Amino acid sequence: MRNKQDIKNTITEAFISNTYVVEAYGLDVSKTFAEQFSLVSLENILFDLITNIIYVLELLFDQHEKEVNTSLFEQKNARLPWYRTMSLNFQFGFDLVTDKDYFDNTNATADQIEASKVVKYAAVNESVDVSRVVLKIAGETNQELAPITDEQRIAFNAYVEEFRPAGVQITIINYLPDLLYLNLKIYYDPLVLNANGMEIKTGEYPVQNAITDYMKLLPFDGEFNTFDFLNYIKNNAAGVITPVAVNIETAWIDPMLNDYGSPVSVDVKRIPESGYFKVVNFDNIAYVG
Repeated sequence: MRNKQDIKNTITEAFISNTYVVEAYGLDVSKTFAEQFSLVSLENILFDLITNIIYVLELLFDQHEKEVNTSLFEQKNARLPWYRTMSLNFQFGFDLVTDKDYFDNTNATADQIEASKVVKYAAVNESVDVSRVVLKIAGETNQELAPITDEQRIAFNAYVEEFRPAGVQITIINYLPDLLYLNLKIYYDPLVLNANGMEIKTGEYPVQNAITDYMKLLPFDGEFNTFDFLNYIKNNAAGVITPVAVNIETAWIDPMLNDYGSPVSVDVKRIPESGYFKVVNFDNIAYVG
């Protein structure tokens, strides 16, 4: 992708190297366009205008190329991104077009179609120990990540059976969030925060806000990194001098128990089994002045 100066240089170099232009203007071939035409000259203004038009067109072409490449990549059957695309295309309450892998939206409004797309998040991986595709999904409840309902899950399972290639085994994970237990020690500036972590000036709780914001920034099925987490608190929470992780633990749904298993320590990083985390509470955050 060329920048504007590169585009303009190409135009002006061709202009001043043209023999007819050189003769008509009486140009010095040893000098550049900028050395012979002022910024307010008609020629310079015209070339700036042409440069801007070409630059915008190249931006559009570049974006179009990226979109086409992405679309082609995701539409290749049996590639992992294809499974994700198909999952996000699921429409609850709609039937597939006969012998096709897309839904019949005849007579459906745009709002009805959008409301039927209950799978808002999806991530696909291959199992490391068996030949199996692991598909993690989640919906939204009150603008927070949550499992899709049992009724929706039954319909989604049937949909997956329709589009999955023959012989491919798929495990669908539609769990409640992995729980995150935070035991932190926050060394703080007493001029900014009080002993409970409240910002004196605003009445807000900067550490809690920073933790909430960090969790929202994590991509679905993204890795929780302890170093990045603490660094985010330090850089985004007013009054924090040094945040320390005394202990961070996580627990996730054990399908054998159909309930959460025992919490395990997160030493450095962790990818959530469900695809997303939920902070249990802020009760174990100690502030040290």
